[in-house]
Amino acid sequence: MKKKYLVELSEHEREYLHKLISSGTAPARKLNRARILLKADVGKHAEAKALSDRQIARMLETSTATVQRARERFYEGGLQAALERSKPDRLYKRSLEGRAEAHLIALACSEPPRGRNRWSLRLLADKAVELGIVQKVSHETVRKTLKKTNSSLT
Repeated sequence: MKKKYLVELSEHEREYLHKLISSGTAPARKLNRARILLKADVGKHAEAKALSDRQIARMLETSTATVQRARERFYEGGLQAALERSKPDRLYKRSLEGRAEAHLIALACSEPPRGRNRWSLRLLADKAVELGIVQKVSHETVRKTLKKTNSSLT
């Protein structure tokens, strides 16, 4: 069976991958992908005959799907695309931005409700909804917002 995504590395790319592996300072996932590409190389600078995906997976103790994805990403996007992590497919809509965030911070800095020494995250979330700052918000979103702005509840 003929492979759809062939890896043909230039001499420069092979040198780069060898230096990357020998330095050992890159993340493990990146080093593993570099090893996969070196083993899958069918170019004229290859040191040995290219191995099958199953052989590479067995040698590097990974799955054949990982080997296939590394090949495909190299073929479609080049060396850096094959080595780096891919961007997430999903875009997350922020619950609190701009004015809503500013109102929440101002609320956290204000006097706590009667009978309380300080604001809790759940109290802040409930009050933000009550005041119409946002339609709904979780206490975890409130925590992340206050942490990001270095605000504290004390």
